[in-house]
Amino acid sequence: MTAKAKIKVIKKSEMKAAEKPAKPVVVQKNSKQVAAREMVSTVTTWVSDVQQRKRDETRQAIEKFFSPQPQKCGA
Repeated sequence: MTAKAKIKVIKKSEMKAAEKPAKPVVVQKNSKQVAAREMVSTVTTWVSDVQQRKRDETRQAIEKFFSPQPQKCGA
C-alpha cells in the first residue's frame, strides 16, 4: 500500500441524495406487455433451437447406427 492513499468519506445524507432520481420514472403498462412478449419470444426461440438440435443429433445417430455397412465374415 502507498503511504499517501486518499480516502473519500461519504456521509449517509449524501448517499440518500445520490440515490434519489432527479425525475420520477414513468412506466407504461404497454411497455411491460411488450417486454413480456419479447421475453416469451426469446425463450420460445431457445426451446425450439434446443429441440431442433436434439432432433438433428438423434437423426445422425440413427443414420450412423443403421447405415448400410458391409458385413464381415468372422469365420
